[in-house]
Amino acid sequence: MGDGEGISTSARYLSPSAPRQGDAWGREAAAEGRRGSQRIVQAGEVVAPEQVADLLGLAHGEYVVARRRIMYLDSEPCELTDTYYPVEIGRGTGLAGKGKIPGGAIRLLADLGHVGVRAQEDVAARMPTEGEREALALAAGEPVLQLTRLTLNSDNRPIQADVMVMPPRGQRLRYEIRIG
Repeated sequence: MGDGEGISTSARYLSPSAPRQGDAWGREAAAEGRRGSQRIVQAGEVVAPEQVADLLGLAHGEYVVARRRIMYLDSEPCELTDTYYPVEIGRGTGLAGKGKIPGGAIRLLADLGHVGVRAQEDVAARMPTEGEREALALAAGEPVLQLTRLTLNSDNRPIQADVMVMPPRGQRLRYEIRIG
């Protein structure tokens, strides 16, 4: 998270929060004495990018509900997060709108009967697009990390795909693995 090294664990972003508890991003930042916020840039139905269609098991050209956000830490942009839902899950819900979702999207998904029990994540380093460089206020030549997460329910059905882009400075991702 941000300039100093912060540890981000994905597990807290996969479990529904208690009602009126706020979203995981804000709670994680507050735990470090910082302020985490977000701006929803775009929300609604879009044609799924090919990578997202593949993750969600959709045919290329199918629609998804998408939420595109810029995440801020102490008012500085620190991450671009695009989240995608199959239309049968997101259509007509708060996921398709630009408004803040009380308790966060994971809480809303759980309230709708869609609980993630497993997630797959891939992290890759790459050079940013010009738009990403500008949105994250990156220096020329500065790379980004792209974290792609697929969340599945107990029937192994994809319920959410996230594509997050962030500068690597100050980032440390922690993964805890339980065996058995």
